[in-house]
Amino acid sequence: MPKLWTETIEAHRREVGDAILEATVVLVEEHGLLSVTMSQIAEETGIGRATLYKYFPDVETILHAWHERKILGHLGYLADVRDHARDPRGRLAAVLEAYALISHSHAHHDTELAALLHRDEQVLRAEHQLRDVIRDLVVEAVDAGDVRSDVSPTELASYCLHALAGARTLRSKTAVRRLVEVTLAGLRSQR
Repeated sequence: MPKLWTETIEAHRREVGDAILEATVVLVEEHGLLSVTMSQIAEETGIGRATLYKYFPDVETILHAWHERKILGHLGYLADVRDHARDPRGRLAAVLEAYALISHSHAHHDTELAALLHRDEQVLRAEHQLRDVIRDLVVEAVDAGDVRSDVSPTELASYCLHALAGARTLRSKTAVRRLVEVTLAGLRSQR
């Protein structure tokens, strides 16, 4: 099969997959998790049910695929934020703030949908990846003398994640930024 043909087919599959993911999320937001059917998704997407089933076996699988894409997007965004800061303390502060703002912006999502998606193995993997990213940033900041060295970097990373979980309940981005500052104060070197 010619390369152009293969690329065209793959692009079409990606577009159909994207449309399925987005249509499903919209339907769940409008009608609730338990009300959405594969027939509704096929109709909303403009494809046949048989085609839909070639992509996904059920609504739950579609939602997990959508959620995985969101998680990967967030992790990619945090990596970009990390890579654009100049010094170890700046990288750590920037990633903690970005993570807290992401948490804050997702605080009011459908609890039924969150319950389904957050018991998944991909969430645990993402949490471990995030903890590792923050731990590595803490190690850099410890080496630079910016962060305390009397507590292990793994414990400090856990501290950051637990402290910043509070961002979900805050009412403003200003409050989220204050929480980040308080969290960073707890990390400061005592020199």
